[in-house]
Amino acid sequence: MKTNFDEIIDRRNSGCYSHNGLREEFGRSDLLPMWVADMDFATPPFILNALKKRLDHPILGYPSTPTAYRQAIVDWVSSHHQWNIRHEWVSYIPGIVRGIGLVVNHMTTPDDEVVIMPPVYHPFRHIPEGNKRKVVTCPLDGFSIDFNRLSEVCNEKTRLLILCNPHNPIGICWDKETLIRLAHFCHERRILVISDEIHCDMALFGNKHIPFASVSDEAADISITFQAPTKTFNIAGIVNSYAIVPNPELRQQFIGWLEANEFDYPHIFAPIATIAAFSEEGEEWRQQMLHYVEDNIRFVEDYCHEHLPQIHPIRPQASFLVWLDCHELGLSHDDLIDLFVNRARLALNDGAMFGKEGDGFMRLNVGKPRTIVRQALDQLKTAIES
Repeated sequence: MKTNFDEIIDRRNSGCYSHNGLREEFGRSDLLPMWVADMDFATPPFILNALKKRLDHPILGYPSTPTAYRQAIVDWVSSHHQWNIRHEWVSYIPGIVRGIGLVVNHMTTPDDEVVIMPPVYHPFRHIPEGNKRKVVTCPLDGFSIDFNRLSEVCNEKTRLLILCNPHNPIGICWDKETLIRLAHFCHERRILVISDEIHCDMALFGNKHIPFASVSDEAADISITFQAPTKTFNIAGIVNSYAIVPNPELRQQFIGWLEANEFDYPHIFAPIATIAAFSEEGEEWRQQMLHYVEDNIRFVEDYCHEHLPQIHPIRPQASFLVWLDCHELGLSHDDLIDLFVNRARLALNDGAMFGKEGDGFMRLNVGKPRTIVRQALDQLKTAIES
């Protein structure tokens, strides 16, 4: 199987948010979309074929969850991340962002505080705040967790820490020593950790993803891990995320509550897509996709070095998202947005949406055919030169 990742697929009029959300988010619709964190590569044919096969049957009634669903997850996590999990630890959840909301609502109270480490994926802030929880921040120290600062911001009201692992938007694969230290810190204070690992299968350039709960007994005791095949296999619209909870008491508290409210009940296509993704064909496609994304990142690095020396792309250790350091342009936040949107006609996520620590950065999606990535950089080059 050889996939043509250079194929350009017109996503307009397909209901995709990357196009349909342009006017709402940027005030205009004539932009090249390089923002939403899904890819412009065709969903793998073996996944589409599995879905089509189910659609050949004329009845779409209440589904039962196949045994192969959890087994596929158990086998994949073991083979790819060397973490031996059990079937009973695993539960479907209706999306990772929604899963964070479920934990916040069920496992914390309005008096509790939630810790995040910006610059970080913006729902980490919006969900707790929207549910009337106090969010406290422990900004990253470059590519590291600032444990001194973490000690300062945590207190007896701190109930939850949301970890981005691998990190979005910077793309950090946290090392084992850091995760062990974080687990010990939170275990001592009985702080629950959500580990959002949606980019776990997209480690790049020889880097390795390490599941938070796998690093120590303390980590397993205090954590809820969220993973999904959605980013890796470009099936975000399917919504087939899952939670892994090793601690039996925590599992009963959270997964038991999911079961009581049927949040653990997957829709008809989620297990089908997951089983197809976590197959031998899936691994072959994944490796090809990762190599293409790595080459796209190298292309961005080389292009910026030669043509856009004021912009410094930070090489991600995971994911298809590149954090662009634009400080040397010497622009204010508003002028930086104006440059990208109104002059270069590009839609990127601006760094400030990930926290004030992201001011002066832009997040570029390179999960695109290379000609599209080149077009985006050419448009930016022209805008800067003008």
